[in-house]
Amino acid sequence: MSERVFVTRKLPGVALERLTREFEVDVWEDEFPPNNKEIIQRASGCVGIISLLTDKIDRTLIESLPDVKIIAQYAVGFDNIDIEAATKKGIIVTNTPGVLTETTADLTWALIMATTRRTAEADYYVKSGQWRVAWGPQMLLGVDVFEKTLGIVGMGRIGYAVARRSLGFNMKILFHSRSESDITESAIKELHAERVDLDKLLTEADIVTLHVPLSSETREMISERELSLMKDDAILINTSRGQVIDETALYEALKNRYIRGAGLDVFREEPTPESNPLLQLENIVVLPHIGSASIATRSKMADMCVDNLIAGLSDSIPPNIVNPEVM
Repeated sequence: MSERVFVTRKLPGVALERLTREFEVDVWEDEFPPNNKEIIQRASGCVGIISLLTDKIDRTLIESLPDVKIIAQYAVGFDNIDIEAATKKGIIVTNTPGVLTETTADLTWALIMATTRRTAEADYYVKSGQWRVAWGPQMLLGVDVFEKTLGIVGMGRIGYAVARRSLGFNMKILFHSRSESDITESAIKELHAERVDLDKLLTEADIVTLHVPLSSETREMISERELSLMKDDAILINTSRGQVIDETALYEALKNRYIRGAGLDVFREEPTPESNPLLQLENIVVLPHIGSASIATRSKMADMCVDNLIAGLSDSIPPNIVNPEVM
């Protein structure tokens, strides 16, 4: 009998077909994610798991599945997995970096344009029958992007891709990054971006976009104090993790027009409840965490997951290992 693998959601593309040639594959077919009890039950006896960000792979779950050798995460981030517990148990953890860089940068710009030019409001304005005058001097006035100042918090691969796109708008680029790398050096030399501290960025940028991983240092890094530093006509964009923003503080800032608007692809709790007061505001554009949601990107992510899993179960070093010390 072949070894068993549990996949916590049906994946796009042909990756699962490839996987079934190598292993006995059990796929969770429901749209709603399995809870931990269900994962433990279905993954019992499995040597590998393909997981999503919505799966809480904690210490209890890891210790309940002694046969698992690899957890292949279908995402770049892996803050839903207890890496320390997995490493202690000798379990390989992998992710899918790089592949969603350009797609997420595109989505970031979609939010920037939708928020500054009020396109979501305009769409509703037409579809709800409110458009009764053909053209008006003050109808749905937005703000220009051209030659404005873009502030990028987190100059990694996605931040750099967002900055590169801003050149077509002749924007001034400010960025804040906790570390130095080839990417930050390239941003300075090739894109003529200026590295500044966070307070200066928030004070001077017309558009602030967040591209940081979730950690103890970045959790609620944008709160009441940081929002108070922003211009009253500034826009805040977040396509990283919802927890990097204090949503209560953001609601107050938007409601009282301390900042002009916001565009969010991520929330503190996902899916965000209908009772979230942010959803009642007109000066915010909200999306259901679709930063990487293109056919090509999601299919490539699935292929990377399968590549990682097959390598890990073949006693090879997976291409995208998160915890190499386990080898």
